[in-house]
Amino acid sequence: MKTLKTFTLLLFFATNMFGQSAVEADKEQIKRLIVQSFDEIWSELNAKNIDKYYTKDFLLLEHGEIWNNDTIANYLNKAKLRMANLTRVNTIEIIDIKVGKGTAWVAYQNYATFSTEGKITRKAHWLESATAVLTENGWKLDMLHSTRVPDN
Repeated sequence: MKTLKTFTLLLFFATNMFGQSAVEADKEQIKRLIVQSFDEIWSELNAKNIDKYYTKDFLLLEHGEIWNNDTIANYLNKAKLRMANLTRVNTIEIIDIKVGKGTAWVAYQNYATFSTEGKITRKAHWLESATAVLTENGWKLDMLHSTRVPDN
């Protein structure tokens, strides 16, 4: 009987530890999803990466406007022409990440520094939140809400 209790207790702790490490792994994947999506879509102005990071029905709520993947692709293609020499560097500061069964949300500060030929031309700051879903290809963003933070 003592052996059964010990085994049950060990099984409980092992299962609990596995669950916690799986959630931590998911949180790390969500953080990478946010960082890589900004680097590979918005910094590179690369519309081809939209499908890599966003679901087909993705929505961006951008400071009072509603954008979908087509809106984003059109913006990126035009921006690539008018901002050919512009470099964007993102800094993401995660506030919190919550992971559920096949869904997650994340809140974060997004800072971008824009420069041309090594000279900083603009800095921007957004307070953002996003939701993600677990797909057969891994985590993808299905919604992002972005609010500009005014300069102080």
